[in-house]
Amino acid sequence: MRSTALLSSLLLAAAPALAQSPTGTPPSPVRPETQVSPPLRAEPAPPAPPADAPLAAAAGDAPLPVANAEQQRLINGAPLNNPNVAVHVVQKKRFADAGRHEFTLYPGVPQINGRFTRHAGTGLQYTYHLQENFGLQLTGHYNWYANESDFNLELIDKVREQAQAASALLLSWGALAGVEVTPLYGKFAFYDNHLLQFSVVLSGGAGFGSTRVLIRPEVTQQVDGVGSVVPARFGDTGGKFLGSVGGGLRVQFGDSMALRLEVRDQVYTARVDRVDGCNQRDFGLLEEARGSGQTFAELDLSGSCRFQKFDGVDPKTGKNYREDIVLGKDLVGNPSSDVLNNLGFYAGFSYLF
Repeated sequence: MRSTALLSSLLLAAAPALAQSPTGTPPSPVRPETQVSPPLRAEPAPPAPPADAPLAAAAGDAPLPVANAEQQRLINGAPLNNPNVAVHVVQKKRFADAGRHEFTLYPGVPQINGRFTRHAGTGLQYTYHLQENFGLQLTGHYNWYANESDFNLELIDKVREQAQAASALLLSWGALAGVEVTPLYGKFAFYDNHLLQFSVVLSGGAGFGSTRVLIRPEVTQQVDGVGSVVPARFGDTGGKFLGSVGGGLRVQFGDSMALRLEVRDQVYTARVDRVDGCNQRDFGLLEEARGSGQTFAELDLSGSCRFQKFDGVDPKTGKNYREDIVLGKDLVGNPSSDVLNNLGFYAGFSYLF
């Protein structure tokens, strides 16, 4: 009985320790500094920004302040009004050219490669855009200034020498028909608020032109002690075949206005064997009649010779035209030929409809 009572008292003493550790091993005491802190209370998530609000500078940062809401307004999905945002897009041409008509005025077309000649004129061009990148052209050009270069005039004045007539042949006007192709086009920003459409254009054509040659340069003469200026005298050398090739840039400002900047090379064959329709034989007969006092109308001249150009006196300056017969004879006495390149800069404005 005494042993049973002793065992029961031992079990009652060990019960609190067994209740603290299932394995029977007393739990180790917990140090104050290693105790686990209670979990922090979760803060509520900030509301989602609207779709057109600017993006945050980095994940987790607050949205940047908006100084001007208009700058952040989305246009076709992009903030085009924001100066700090660059948007690059690929889109179709704003204005289609296929099936449209275009008239271009070139108010001033200077020659930029003149060695023996100088030209300046005005051109008018019509273009029918048969397709988006292909068009048909008609071009007319008139040179209101056509003269020999200062270099050639200086040779005439100082050493009585000049370039061959064919090398100094002047183009009075020309008319050509041809084609235009647009191999490349694009757009660029203008003052950050406008998009301009540009095209690279290449052209070529053929046609006909009228030429002339300088017979006598401008001179100053003394009549009764009074000086007067005698204007230059030119002779017609007939029509010539023209060819043209060129290229440049076309910038379209809107649906109906455009600016063209081009360089074109007009090529024409030059052979001088007649001046004002008179050949070498005709000038020989005119020179004989001049010395004998015979009238030019009685001479056996070719049908194309316009002998009236070498007869009479200029009523303004008193210049005797018969003195130009020798000069005309010198021009055709040794017929010359050449191929000339008249390189011009074309800057003009277009209207499309």
